[in-house]
Amino acid sequence: MHITVLLAEDHAVVREGFRMLLNSESDIEVVGEASTGREAAAMTGQLRPAVVLMDIAMPQLNGIEAARHILRDFPQTKVLFLSAHRSDAYIEEAIAMGAAGFLTKQASPQMLLSAIRQIKTGSPFLSPCAAGEPDDPQSAPSGKSEHAKLTPREAEVLQLIAEGAANKQIAAELGISIKTVEKHRDHLMHKLDIHETAGLTRYAIHAGVIECSAPMDTA
Repeated sequence: MHITVLLAEDHAVVREGFRMLLNSESDIEVVGEASTGREAAAMTGQLRPAVVLMDIAMPQLNGIEAARHILRDFPQTKVLFLSAHRSDAYIEEAIAMGAAGFLTKQASPQMLLSAIRQIKTGSPFLSPCAAGEPDDPQSAPSGKSEHAKLTPREAEVLQLIAEGAANKQIAAELGISIKTVEKHRDHLMHKLDIHETAGLTRYAIHAGVIECSAPMDTA
């Protein structure tokens, strides 16, 4: 059984580590590497990997939204999510949307290899240190329920706002009009009860949509 893998991770050093580990196995081959969520979705269509190893915190389009596109357009591809955090706002959503598994970056190399092989056979995989955490009210971020109210397009706009993109840039990135961007921004502020851009950025960081190192427009 030969397993082709697409690495979707925005840190080059981390990608290199994953590539070296996976390519050292005779039954696994890394066929591509993506540094943004949007690139991961596009490369899945080009390469049709068996497994996409997807970091949740990705620029331009976070891993959850990128996976939504992938699972909709290429349902035969398995998505294995990675997160740097033991408690993640998106674990339940990831599994509910059809992802094959979830793994924390603290997992051992052998666990990662086992997860890839297991999900290729059709069996889901959930990291032991993540199991049960989404239902833990003390560990789940408070923004989770609010984030679930957002449409996929609103979630995309939220991420781009939080990454510092102006309305014109967002419109060009998503192929929509500036007026539509403004409408999505208004909907976001209404749904989240947040009425300024800096507040949307803080929310996005808290909810795990972006990492705090991402560029921010706090005007």
